[in-house]
Amino acid sequence: MSNTTGAMPTPSAGPIRMKHLVFAAIAAMAAYVLYHNERFLLDAAHPVWNHYDPFKWWLLPHGLAGACALFLAPMQFAEGLRRRHVKLHRTIGTIYVFGAFILAPLGLYIQYLDEAQGAARSFTIETMIQSSSLMITTGFGLYFALKRQFTYHRQWMIRSYAVALTFLEIRVILGVFGLDQPFDWHIIETVVWSCVASSILIADIANQLYEGHLTRRTARGRTVAGSVAVAGE
Repeated sequence: MSNTTGAMPTPSAGPIRMKHLVFAAIAAMAAYVLYHNERFLLDAAHPVWNHYDPFKWWLLPHGLAGACALFLAPMQFAEGLRRRHVKLHRTIGTIYVFGAFILAPLGLYIQYLDEAQGAARSFTIETMIQSSSLMITTGFGLYFALKRQFTYHRQWMIRSYAVALTFLEIRVILGVFGLDQPFDWHIIETVVWSCVASSILIADIANQLYEGHLTRRTARGRTVAGSVAVAGE
């Protein structure tokens, strides 16, 4: 696999359409989670506030950082924006990195505080793995961006975003399949473990599919260039 130090290649119409489908699915998950899980934010009398009360002021920066990471990251995969607005791309990337390094440790601390409300220590360990995965993948993505090794940068940021997306995936699975009612710590922890454990695998499948597309496109480009050269002789 080659590792270019220049601009990332522009995908053809097929992958762009597939990318649109992926981000449409992410948008649908976000809309579902906002309605099903987060609408209590508009209701100060909602009983769930009793659960959040011991750590609500930690939850605020955690939630804001997570929202920045989840909703700004898709813009980083927009080829046109990245090519035409490099400064904006870097600014959004910087916000994403800061967001990841804020939300991850705060999420771990909040989960530790949740032990007082019945969460198992194994859930805290899971959150430590989840938080570490997010920070490590983001850190590698930042490192390769600074090194201008954009192939590796893209791959690690896809892994990072896959870990971040577990926030949505967990809540969609719990809500759609009715696993969040009645509330059961064991069921929730099982779903969380499953999503976190599969996140890097899903990201690497996406990376392999993308790299395979680039290889095929490069081969087609060489074939066309060769045909043109022969025709010009």
